[in-house]
Amino acid sequence: MAAGTILCAVLSLAFTFIYPGLTPYIIDEIIGNQRTAALPWVILVLVATFFLREAFNSLRIMINNHFEQNVIYDMRIAVYNRLQRLPVRYFDRRASGDLMTRIIEDVNAVERVLIDGTEQGTVALLSVVGVVTILLVKNTTLALVSLVTFPLLICGALAYTLTAHRRYRRQRESASAMNSLLMDNLQGVRQIKAFNRQHHEDRRFADRADDLRHGTLGVMKAWALYSPSMAFANSLGTGLVLWVGGKQVIEGAMTVGELMGFIFFLTLLYEPISRLHGLNQMMQGARAAGERVFDILDREVERPTQTRQLELPVRGHVEYRGVQFNYQDDRQILRDIRLEAQPGEMIALVGPTGAGKSTLLNLLPAYYELSDGQILIDGQDISRLSLDSLRSVISVVSQESFLFNGSIRENILYGRLDALETVLIAAARAANCHDFITRLSDGYDSHVGERGVRLSVGEKQRISIARALLKDCPVLILDEATASVDTATEKLIQEALERLMTGRTTFVIAHRLSTIRAADQILVMNQGRIIERGTHASLLEQEGIYAQLTRIQNTTFIEERFDKLQLQR
Repeated sequence: MAAGTILCAVLSLAFTFIYPGLTPYIIDEIIGNQRTAALPWVILVLVATFFLREAFNSLRIMINNHFEQNVIYDMRIAVYNRLQRLPVRYFDRRASGDLMTRIIEDVNAVERVLIDGTEQGTVALLSVVGVVTILLVKNTTLALVSLVTFPLLICGALAYTLTAHRRYRRQRESASAMNSLLMDNLQGVRQIKAFNRQHHEDRRFADRADDLRHGTLGVMKAWALYSPSMAFANSLGTGLVLWVGGKQVIEGAMTVGELMGFIFFLTLLYEPISRLHGLNQMMQGARAAGERVFDILDREVERPTQTRQLELPVRGHVEYRGVQFNYQDDRQILRDIRLEAQPGEMIALVGPTGAGKSTLLNLLPAYYELSDGQILIDGQDISRLSLDSLRSVISVVSQESFLFNGSIRENILYGRLDALETVLIAAARAANCHDFITRLSDGYDSHVGERGVRLSVGEKQRISIARALLKDCPVLILDEATASVDTATEKLIQEALERLMTGRTTFVIAHRLSTIRAADQILVMNQGRIIERGTHASLLEQEGIYAQLTRIQNTTFIEERFDKLQLQR
């Protein structure tokens, strides 16, 4: 397609050269000698060349548009695919709005210089070389005069190019910052209204928009000085050619027709030069955008060289051996974690916020890589396994259930895309969500809205459990799955979770100790360490932190009951 685009552009350019080439003959031979009979035939030839010029130009545009959209598609897919395979750490430090800007806007900017820049730049350079050659053959003196302004054009282009990158980078960063704030505000609109912070957010958005305005004005100001200056240099060259050429006509060294033809060719010289200036502007913008796009494409994916598959079937024997984990700023989060879960056991994690419970479980599906130690599933070191095979045997139900903006059916089927309708409904029944789904106007085809906004917290949680049931994995992670619901909903969720945990190795993070009394092991964590371990009964006998936490929760529960009784009286 690229070759076809350039070929059509070259053919269109070739037919463009015919008009100024015929101009001296028309003026001097046809009009000058009053050859009226030959005039229609010459005009017919010109009309035919104009038609062919525009026909090839039209074909060029169609081929180029098709090629352009294919390249945008391929590049956008490549960036998205790489983004999906980057480590979680990468997303921890970047706003979603910034990444969206890179995929949508920055890819377009890079594509323009790759496709339009290549095609237009090639044709413009060919035009300049071709026209200069023709001008030197026609009249060497005038050709050299027309080139007098070239040093001005070159110096101007260098001055613009060497200073443009900083301006375009600021513009791209400002656009990204504004989009990031916009996305945050759209997702947090309820919080904004709840705290009545509309005016505050108006000011924040206005500040970001003002940064983008100043960044764009900086780019436009430079272009407003650069483009007219280059146009003036072109006009100065035309004026010098008219001056010297006019003297040659007066002295009889050339005819009027030859001068007119030379001027027409001169126009064909300066037009592609102006196009190169425009491409220079486009290239500087694409350079800034390209840095942001290739920041994604050049990143290392998760475990790029690990291809070993997890040996099946998986029983669910999980072991942590001396596991340590540090963030990139060298903050140590986990210290010498050792635990073993037999197939089908329930392991509960308790402890204060920031103790490292969620981090410990995030290491199991390899959302983060260990700093030291080993994690094994059925004796297989997960650091040597492909992520696809590892994550295919682990289900996760988190405290904040994430639903995609689609139907309930689509969200449940995310657990297993090829599941039959009967299997889907069975999973929904087991998750205690079939009844409320059937009461909705569109049933399983009801749309949940962005992040499941049309459903309650408990309804979203039960759909997440149905999704996990459908995935049917031997290892299950429950991250505070009942922490944000009322007592009645908690009961429904707890029943669904009990069905989900049956026969699976389950890791549970819970703040309500009543939900983990039956755990095979309870691990008490603090400051990245396991400081107590045992069953509910054995930990109570130890009279340690777990026993204190149990008494605090029981006391709180009794006090709440007492207050309610007092109010009823």
